[in-house]
Amino acid sequence: MQRPGAGGLVEGRARTGRPRATSRAELERIGFELFERRGFDAVTVDDIATAAGIGRRTFFRYYASKNDLVWGDFEGHLVWLRKLLAAVPVDVPAMTGLRTAIVEFNRFDPATVPWHRRRMELILHMPALQADSTLRYAAWRGIVTDFAAARTGLLPTDPGPTLTGHVALATSVAAYELWLRDDSSNLVELLDDAFGRLASGL
Repeated sequence: MQRPGAGGLVEGRARTGRPRATSRAELERIGFELFERRGFDAVTVDDIATAAGIGRRTFFRYYASKNDLVWGDFEGHLVWLRKLLAAVPVDVPAMTGLRTAIVEFNRFDPATVPWHRRRMELILHMPALQADSTLRYAAWRGIVTDFAAARTGLLPTDPGPTLTGHVALATSVAAYELWLRDDSSNLVELLDDAFGRLASGL
């Protein structure tokens, strides 16, 4: 899921002798380890930077805030979602195409699944992140709305596409909530089932 950030950090070693972090993914790993041990609210940007062996200014070259670190490369993933939807053949029904694209969008390498689970636990359940969630999910919803509008020849602001965007987001969040409740569950299967239920009228 994670993609490397642009540029590299200054070479050297932290005062503790630990090698400096060298990527966005490494900073996220360190941040999530601290969140798990201390709790999200108790961890500061300075804590993450110190643990990574970098300065505060260097941290901000990668992330604008602690909240941004939790979301990772969200903008990059939105680009991918838009590409997946744009690739849906015109002869495929819109709901079928939407279901396929969103399932594929949420397909992760098994090695990254535990990290993604930690990420989503914070995003969905941490009060301090709810404002960010509202803004970022609005961007996700907008991409789905644009897809629905293009397939129906309507405007994104029309009732049909608007409803499609909201319902697709709610369906995805519901599948994630089910996934987080059961460690043995499969996210892709839950999403596919949820959108199948949606397509058949629940």
